[in-house]
Amino acid sequence: MTSGDFFESLQQHFNKTLPLVVYRKPNSKEVKALLQDNETIHYVNDFSESGFVYSPFDALEKSIVMPLNASEEIKTDFILSRTTETSHQATKYSDAEKAAHIHLVQQGIEAINHKDLQKVVLSRCETVNLSDSHPIEIFKRLMNAYPNAFVYCWCHPKIGLWLGATPETLLKVDGNQFSTMALAGTQKYEDTLEVIWKTKEKEEQQLVTDFITNSLKNLVHPLNVSEPMTLKAGSLLHIKTSISGILKTSLKSVIKKIHPTPAVCGFPKAHAKQFILKHENYNREYYTGFLGELNLQLKQTRNTNRRNVENNAYATIRTCSHLFVNLRCMQLKKQQALIYVGGGITKDSIAENEWHETVNKTQTMKRVLD
Repeated sequence: MTSGDFFESLQQHFNKTLPLVVYRKPNSKEVKALLQDNETIHYVNDFSESGFVYSPFDALEKSIVMPLNASEEIKTDFILSRTTETSHQATKYSDAEKAAHIHLVQQGIEAINHKDLQKVVLSRCETVNLSDSHPIEIFKRLMNAYPNAFVYCWCHPKIGLWLGATPETLLKVDGNQFSTMALAGTQKYEDTLEVIWKTKEKEEQQLVTDFITNSLKNLVHPLNVSEPMTLKAGSLLHIKTSISGILKTSLKSVIKKIHPTPAVCGFPKAHAKQFILKHENYNREYYTGFLGELNLQLKQTRNTNRRNVENNAYATIRTCSHLFVNLRCMQLKKQQALIYVGGGITKDSIAENEWHETVNKTQTMKRVLD
């Protein structure tokens, strides 16, 4: 399908106010969409479903799947353009907004000093007024601005409209091959990946790595853990550790173990989650949840030469899931964008610095708004 026909089909489906999701994987030019044929909300039962899953931060809430068997699947290639961003006026924050987040962070630091927590991820939601709201155009800008991220636009008329560009994989399962990542720490990109990470960021990232590896030790074997490396995501840098192995259990079991990770919640997980629900004073909804392809069937032939009929007869079918943490995201409501941002709080956190980190993160999303 040509790019023009693809986006025209997308817009027509959007105009019918029917559910849809359109997305592009990191470092790929292929864009896929699922166009659901009715307004039904399909909930996940046990993660054996096939389609596109959209899950909230709170694992006690239901996950939604856009099923393959109730959707039309369309694809195209998208060529990056040089015009990746719009100019958005710098936001003027009120003293009350800044004070509220600093107070929240200070509460987190106090809880850590009292040994109630080792880490907690605290966030806020910022409202940006839009002169006009064109979700598909924002999606295109996100693809241009974040070629290394998972970029998506998800819409269900009974739930809401969300867009995002996340750098973080929750998990990938290809057959029985499992992989994930530990991602934490943030600093601004200044034209080089050769940066010095402070003790606070290193400890925060190690905490995430330790949690994931400990959670997976009885579910994935053998478990391979890489050395930490610096990852660029838009105008920001993070520390990343890759983790992989052979999955020995169900997808539902491994999701239950690792979601939400300390990278978006904290540690110990149960205590950090309760602290967030009690003190953040707003509902994260799908921010810091996860999303992506669920149990898709992929066909692989022994030989890519199409004329080799004999080898093509030995094609194998693999079941693949590729899920991402819902970071760098926004929700569109009428003529407003609700931008969600947060940061990991540890014993070495400085409340003022944490406020500025959230400001930097909102700027990365505002650049794609009109």
